[in-house]
Amino acid sequence: MNLFFTKTQDKNSEFKLQINYMKKFPKIIFIGSDKFSVSSLKELYIKKYNIVGIITNPDNKKYNPVKIYSLEKKITLLQPKKLLDPIFIKKIKIINADLYIVVSFKFLPKKIWNLPKLGTINLHPSLLPKYRGAAPINWVIINGENRTGLTVFFVEEKIDCGKIILQKEIKIEDNETAGELQEKLQYYSGSIIISSINKILKNKNFSNERKKMYYIKNDDKIHTKNAPKIYTKDCRIKWSLSIDTIYNKIRGLSPSPSAWTLLYLNKKFYRFKIFFVKKEKKIHNYSIGLVFINLYNMFISVKEGFINILECQIEGKKKMNIKKFINGIKIKKNLFVK
Repeated sequence: MNLFFTKTQDKNSEFKLQINYMKKFPKIIFIGSDKFSVSSLKELYIKKYNIVGIITNPDNKKYNPVKIYSLEKKITLLQPKKLLDPIFIKKIKIINADLYIVVSFKFLPKKIWNLPKLGTINLHPSLLPKYRGAAPINWVIINGENRTGLTVFFVEEKIDCGKIILQKEIKIEDNETAGELQEKLQYYSGSIIISSINKILKNKNFSNERKKMYYIKNDDKIHTKNAPKIYTKDCRIKWSLSIDTIYNKIRGLSPSPSAWTLLYLNKKFYRFKIFFVKKEKKIHNYSIGLVFINLYNMFISVKEGFINILECQIEGKKKMNIKKFINGIKIKKNLFVK
């Protein structure tokens, strides 16, 4: 390994040498695409890790957050239309990074993740092996979990199945939405990536036998729940289910892709998105799905009580708080959802 020496005679020379050493090794290619990715990328840049390249998705109408940050910091940027494009692969081979870091990106072919000598690591927002898949943040809340976390693991051929380097457990609050949980996970994402890099660098000098003991097995034998991609049809609310199930689904899909229902209003059905609610458990004799409105509140009757709507969006309008929605409708009787 070549070290870059700083020519200096002052008392801080040893410290300067250490900084230049860290900038030299490991050389990192960062791979990501969204706001969640940028949190880790920023932490690496601020801590002066040697980011020699960034890979992100091709442009789609506007630049994604990772591209914006890479342009701002003038870091080499690659946006391949096809990951197996020979020209793209040639470029990343020339860069010759020691480590690839993946956060919020599509699955990489082996021809790519197998290139760096220290491996390719991925940050996943769940406690693997639980919640493998594309939407773990949504599904942990939809399923009523009270804890989740972050996992950094080595990318291997099976999706989300590589050896685990580090994990951090995070508590889920009773009223937390998917958006709020994502922000909490983002806050810790950079630090767990850096801790994982340090663990890899320490472990690279150990014997093969010691390496096997140093990482956690991503065990298929443990009972797991999947976190598949969520489609629009999956977001429709079934009002016949329990109040807790409905409540968890709404907050687990908020703000995106968002839970929805059909609201009968002014003798017509409208697509009605629901973002924030409260639940009120109460015995009643009303039919399921009836809508009750007063000056400030909108309640929907369910099995064990009522769902109190706080923020919503009716078809053709912007997202709004419930008071503004109520003020905007003329007829407030004979409403229901289905």
